[in-house]
Amino acid sequence: MRSMKIAGLVALALGTFVGPARSSLAPATQAQMSGVKQVGAIKSISGSVIMLSPDAGSEVSVLVQDSTRIVRIAPGEKDLKNATSIGLHDLQPGDRILVRGKSADSGQIVASGIIAMKISDLAVRQQGQREDWQKRGVAGLVSRVDSASDTITVSISSLAGKKSVMIRTTKETVVRRYAPDSVRFDDAKPSTLAQIKPGDQLRARGARNADASELVAEEIVSGSFRNIAGTIGSVDASSGTVTVLDLASKKPVVVKVTGDSELRNLPPEMAKRLAMRMMGTGAPPGSIPPNGNLRRETTGAAGAGPPGGQQRRADLQQMFNRLPPLSMPEMRKGDTVMLVATEGSDTGGVTAIKLLDGVEPILAAAPKKGGETMTLSPWSLGEQGGEDASP
Repeated sequence: MRSMKIAGLVALALGTFVGPARSSLAPATQAQMSGVKQVGAIKSISGSVIMLSPDAGSEVSVLVQDSTRIVRIAPGEKDLKNATSIGLHDLQPGDRILVRGKSADSGQIVASGIIAMKISDLAVRQQGQREDWQKRGVAGLVSRVDSASDTITVSISSLAGKKSVMIRTTKETVVRRYAPDSVRFDDAKPSTLAQIKPGDQLRARGARNADASELVAEEIVSGSFRNIAGTIGSVDASSGTVTVLDLASKKPVVVKVTGDSELRNLPPEMAKRLAMRMMGTGAPPGSIPPNGNLRRETTGAAGAGPPGGQQRRADLQQMFNRLPPLSMPEMRKGDTVMLVATEGSDTGGVTAIKLLDGVEPILAAAPKKGGETMTLSPWSLGEQGGEDASP
């Protein structure tokens, strides 16, 4: 998966570092940096040549000279005051770099300066963001948008039921939105409250009140996604597509599976236990694995369930990333699946973000809960703000 677009590097590429960056470079280097600049990830290094995979466009060769100044900055830095000098040998594939220099006739960039963010630093930052989204985030379906009060109400579903959370926005809230045919958090674009509408899926992180009924958002990402549940009609591994008969519309949907799609299999016994919980029957004592996948916690008397105590149940989405992975060749005609996909284009096809096989017991139990069907959340968010994170 391509590393996320780092705000600091993008800011550099857009020229917002002009003041601090130039003041930290030698005069000769400043003069040379009036040519070209590229931002991207290092694909490979051979001798003094870097193959760069830019965020836009085709790969480009970068020649590093003895005079090329290379500095390392931490993710999120907005200037170079804390940058440290490094050598070419300190760079590695996966590192994010901003290259400034001149373009040769061959198209190669002769670098005068390189600003780098190490892949190891990015991993640490991403892990911190994942934990923050998990601890201070909420995700659900938008039920109401009030532009007058700058609030959004989301409905959050789990095996324990539904609840509503009010998201309050401020002038400082960062709002982004998924592209119609993208499964990448990287591709989420700056957006506004006006673009969010009921039925959208939304994730926000920020400060929650005591009973978690309200959240003051620091960041919001939203999108229009399709939740589909149905049976597989055909699998075409050569074209990377699966045809699913949508149980709601009774129509076939062509689902594109890409390298970014997450496929998981729900083991039969686990599916049965989830279905039992949806029907309110519970599972036999001691039958739930001790690995946390289906952890059941109660307060009050030991073993007491509702109404004698409050029961917290891990929902389907929280388990998703811990389930066994699934490959396309393992999918079979007649399998029952649920998936969340991009909104799609006018062609009618969609691109799978997450697909879960083996859900027949869950779908069979859903009508007994008032017709509600469990759905997956799209929030892998490029591993930044996902439900496990991501998103």
